[in-house]
Amino acid sequence: MPDDLGRAALDRGLRLVSWSRPGYATSTRQPERSVASFAADAEAVLDHLGIERAWTAGWSGGGPHALALAALLPHRMHAVATLAGVAPYAESQGGLDWLGGMGEDNVAEFGASLEGEAPLRSWLDGPAAELRRVRAPEIVAAMASLLPDVDRGHLAGAFGEFLAQAFRESVSVSPDGWVDDDLAFVEPWGVDLGAIDVPVTVWQGSADLMVPFAHGEWLAAHVPGARSRLLDGDGHLSIIVGRADEIVEDLLS
Repeated sequence: MPDDLGRAALDRGLRLVSWSRPGYATSTRQPERSVASFAADAEAVLDHLGIERAWTAGWSGGGPHALALAALLPHRMHAVATLAGVAPYAESQGGLDWLGGMGEDNVAEFGASLEGEAPLRSWLDGPAAELRRVRAPEIVAAMASLLPDVDRGHLAGAFGEFLAQAFRESVSVSPDGWVDDDLAFVEPWGVDLGAIDVPVTVWQGSADLMVPFAHGEWLAAHVPGARSRLLDGDGHLSIIVGRADEIVEDLLS
């Protein structure tokens, strides 16, 4: 969980719980996992900690997994927020230009995802090696095609250090989690978004080059009753760094 969101939650007396998806850091890989399969992990964590119900926020690749909890664990969720979260590829065909508006690196990455695990793994080998040793000042250069001006400024200081550490830890053992996430996003999610009846807010910025604005628009239109926070000028990073308190307040409301 990004520092700003964690602080915003803790400042309001909430208990903050987060963990690595399978294949990231030291978490055991779960080959061929789907977005839907995350719900079983989440329920096991909630049961282990004795938490009956929770508020859930998922940023970027966490967005689909947060929506899976809204769909599959409605009895355990107070409310859910998806923050610059990707829309489903398979389920949106014909209604969303899924790659349209993405930065060059993401177009290449997800193009490889659509070809299968071997081409994707080959493509990710280089970026994963870079991330294992990345430092905050290097992130802008490494992600140049994905960072609008509004995001670049947020990589200075504490958030840049937090993000660099998260990147290093995520691929410290292998890129398996990254590979499996990308494959899960372009395969059917196994989640009926149309059946969601938990309160959901969709947050998305118009300047986002990682997950384009159209993804947020599609999600807002296909999750019943979703509240839209489709924001002009925000990017993939600025939407969480600059709006953490607003996001948590919205969840609690």
